[in-house]
Amino acid sequence: MIYLDHNATTAPSHAVLQAMAQAMAQHWANASSQHAPGQEARRCLAQARQQAAQALGCKPAELVFTSGATESNQLAVRGLLAGAPVGRRRVLFSQVEHSAHLALARSLVAQGVSVGWLPVRPDGALDLRAATELINPEVALVSLMAANNETGVLMPLAEVAALTRQAGALLHTDATQWLGKLPFRFDDCAADAVSFSAHKFHGPKGVGGLLLRQGLAFHSPVPGSQERGRRGGTENLPAIVGLATALSQLGDAGAVNAEARRQATLRDALEQGLAQALPELQVWGQGLARLPGTSYLRVGLLAADTVLQRLARLGVAASSGAACSSGGSQPSHVLSAMGVPREQALAAVRLSLGRDSTADDVNAVLQGLPALLAPLLHEAQACH
Repeated sequence: MIYLDHNATTAPSHAVLQAMAQAMAQHWANASSQHAPGQEARRCLAQARQQAAQALGCKPAELVFTSGATESNQLAVRGLLAGAPVGRRRVLFSQVEHSAHLALARSLVAQGVSVGWLPVRPDGALDLRAATELINPEVALVSLMAANNETGVLMPLAEVAALTRQAGALLHTDATQWLGKLPFRFDDCAADAVSFSAHKFHGPKGVGGLLLRQGLAFHSPVPGSQERGRRGGTENLPAIVGLATALSQLGDAGAVNAEARRQATLRDALEQGLAQALPELQVWGQGLARLPGTSYLRVGLLAADTVLQRLARLGVAASSGAACSSGGSQPSHVLSAMGVPREQALAAVRLSLGRDSTADDVNAVLQGLPALLAPLLHEAQACH
C-alpha cells in the first residue's frame, strides 16, 4: 500500500512502540502514589517531560500533557478566557480552523461568549487587513491554527502575534499539522499557547500537549492535582513516553528542514506530473507558503469519491480532506470560506506525504492515475 494520508495520522515508529511497551510493563503504577512503584512511575514521567520539553524548546513546567489536540485546544481557549481581565470576553477564531475547534466556538456562542471570525482570502491565506480591524481591546484571545490541515497553507503567526500584543490580547495556535513537518521551538514561537497531537508525527494516538507560557493567567476547566493543577486525571504514562520518544526522533532544525525539502520536492513532482497529464487539475494553496507534503487538489469536477476509488485501485490511501469530516456530502468548510463553488469543493482530494513517502510512491501515482481518470474526464466533457 502507498500511504498518502499523513495529515490524518502517521504510523507509530518502532522506537515509539518499544518505549511504550517498556513503560507499560515496568512503570504501570500511578505516578501520584507515594509508594515505591508509584515514585518510579513519577520519575519516568518527569524524564519523559524533560525529554519532550528539550525537543519542543520549552521549560518542563510549560508543558501540559493531554489526550490530544482537541482537548488541548479546549483547555487553552477555555482556560485562558477564564483568566482574562474583566471586560475582555471576546474570542476570535479563523474561519478555517479544524472542525473540532469550530465546534468549540459554537459551544462558546451557546454559552453567551462573544465570538468573532477571522476571514481568509480566496487563496486560503489569512486576511490580515481584516484581522487588523477585528483584533481590538475587547478581545481576550485569538485562536489561529499554524497550518491548515487541508490546504497546507501556513498562517502568519508572527504578524497576528504583533496585533494581539498591541491590543493586549493573547494568541493561541493549534500547531497539530506544523509540529513534525517544520522546525518548531516554543522559545522562538510567537504564540502564548500551543496545542499539538503525537499521532501526527509517528507517536501514539490519544496523547498530546498544550504549551503555556509561564506566568499566564490560566483557570483550568479540568481541575485536578495533576499537571500542576492545569489538567486533572491520571497521566497516561506509556502514551506520554511514546510522545516524548517521537519528538526526540524528529531531530534538530537542520534535520527537520532537510526532510521538509525532500517532501516538498516529491510533492512538486507529483503536482507537476499530474498537471502535465491532466490539464483539468487545480491545486489549492499552490504558490503560497504551505506544508511540504500537502497537496489539496481537484481533477476537473470529478467527485472526490470517484478519484479516491481510482487511487484505491492503485493501492493508494488518500482522503477528501480532514479525516473527521471526509466522506460526507457537504463541501469542505475550508474551501467554502475561500469562496470555492460547491461543485468544485466536492471534487477536492488531499494527498499528504510523510517521511516514509518515496519517489517510487509518486511515480506509481503518476503512471497509474491519469490513465484511470482520463476516460472519466472525456465522458464528463461529452455530457456537457
